[in-house]
Amino acid sequence: MIAFDLQCENRHSFEGWFESSDTFDEQKEKGLVTCPVCNSASVSKALSRFGIVKSNNASKGAEIDPQAVLDNISKKIYDFVEKNFDDVGADFTKEALKIHYGVSEPRNIKGVSSKEEEKLLREEGVDFIKVPIPAEKNDTEV
Repeated sequence: MIAFDLQCENRHSFEGWFESSDTFDEQKEKGLVTCPVCNSASVSKALSRFGIVKSNNASKGAEIDPQAVLDNISKKIYDFVEKNFDDVGADFTKEALKIHYGVSEPRNIKGVSSKEEEKLLREEGVDFIKVPIPAEKNDTEV
C-alpha cells in the first residue's frame, strides 16, 4: 500500500491509500477517487511534505526522538489552548455545566477540576478533555 497526498479542484487536501501509483491512476480515470469534503472527482496528487528535504545537510536515516516529538505536540496544543480558551480556573465545572445547560453562551473554557467534579461532568454528559501542561511550563507555573 502507498499513501498519496491528494487535492481536489477546490483545493481540499486529503490522503488516499492505493496498492500502487498505477492503481491510483486507474481509479482516478474511472471517477472512483473523489474529495471527501465536496465529492469532486477532479483530483490530483499533491506535493507531500514528507518527501521534501529542507536541507542538503540532512542526515539520512536520522533517528527521531519520540519524546521530543511528543513534547513539541504538547507545547503546540497548550499554546493553542492558552490563546483560544477563557481561563475560568477553579470554576471550570460550574461554567461547563452552565454552558451545557444553556445558561451561559457556548465558548471555549479551560480550568481545573477535581476527580469528583470530572465524574459529575461525565455523568451529566459534558464533553471535556484534559490537556497536559508541557514540562517547561510545569516548571515555571504553579
